[in-house]
Amino acid sequence: MNIIPPADSASEPRPTKRVLPSTLVVIFIILAFALGYLSAQPVKKEIKGNSQVTGTHLPAPAYLTKDIDFQLFWQVWDYVHRNAFGRPLTDTKLFYGALAGMVAGLEDPYSIFMNPELAQEFNNELEGTFDGIGAEIGIRNNKLVIVAPLASTPADRAGLKAGDRIVAIDGIDTSGMAVDYAVSLIRGQRGTPVKLIVLSNGDTEPKEITIVRDKITIQTVQSELKKTANGQTVAYIKVVHFSQDTDQKFRAAWQQLKARGAGAIILDLRNNPGGFLDQAIALASHWVEQDVVVKEKMPEQDYQDYISVGPGDLSDIPTVVLVNGGSASASEIVTGALQDWQLATIVGEKTFGKGSVQDLQEFSDGSAVKLTIAKWFTPKEHSIDLTGLIPDIEVVRTREDIEADRDPQLDRAMELLQESD
Repeated sequence: MNIIPPADSASEPRPTKRVLPSTLVVIFIILAFALGYLSAQPVKKEIKGNSQVTGTHLPAPAYLTKDIDFQLFWQVWDYVHRNAFGRPLTDTKLFYGALAGMVAGLEDPYSIFMNPELAQEFNNELEGTFDGIGAEIGIRNNKLVIVAPLASTPADRAGLKAGDRIVAIDGIDTSGMAVDYAVSLIRGQRGTPVKLIVLSNGDTEPKEITIVRDKITIQTVQSELKKTANGQTVAYIKVVHFSQDTDQKFRAAWQQLKARGAGAIILDLRNNPGGFLDQAIALASHWVEQDVVVKEKMPEQDYQDYISVGPGDLSDIPTVVLVNGGSASASEIVTGALQDWQLATIVGEKTFGKGSVQDLQEFSDGSAVKLTIAKWFTPKEHSIDLTGLIPDIEVVRTREDIEADRDPQLDRAMELLQESD
């Protein structure tokens, strides 16, 4: 079905962006990132607050109207305007609601329509600054769950963990709730509280957690120098999220630690929900030299290979990658590439399992659609969607470990690098 607008209100798209979402890639913050970005071209005429929206009798192609009588739309539009309680009505809000409903009809948790306000917040979040609680959410087994809490955010300090199920938000049951609606309930002005009912893995009873929203600024790359028991110097680099400058910051961190004697790397992708596809490819390209990093598959099309952009400068550096259930999307692309090409040892727990690609189409009124357009696969054509990646060495970090500030996954990585010396 297609809406044929009046001739003077035709819309054109702006350059699109390829996002692989969070898992939605959406998060509280709406990191619901997504994974990556593409480009194209849109346009759209602004619809004024209470302007009259009218139909047109332009003929539509038969395939667009085969099963649809589009006059029903205008009948409902007219009925709502004449009878809805709670006037005055805002045509723009109704129009955007209709567009959101159309995309929601796909029943895909990662495909959403965003009005200009939501689209701006989404872009702010991708750039790393926003108001919220600092956690990504997604759908797993038809349940609303925490994909990953961001380090040192209100969500992290409140004890939210990857895999926690969100049962209710401010008293509203989340059964059947779409991710974007959940995001709208959790998002809010800094300093205001949001009350969550959360059921953690292994628990039989949910618990109530009140979290005060704050300004979230993501430091996408964190690094420090570590030493093994036998004195080997290791570069520990944690990538929190794949933003526009992640690879640049990673390179700078590695060069600084290398200059201080680092001869091995621990790449920590735990609780990294994803981000930009090109940044994931650029990061993996430090190990993968002139070979496939990830494969993309659209319906009824062959695989499209995304090749390393080089330089493969770390291919001979002993590397351990840390992952857990909060490692999703772009994080899984990097992990899958290094695992398939046997360029690193993967340590930790099974990853989240987000293997879909979203394209972000922006329009000139500021609204946007994030649409699932493909699935992605590792270089050896392994699908991780809903199943996740299995580490080479499985090490569980329990809630008790976290509370006691123990990190057996990091400890095992250090042991492996010591053994490789």
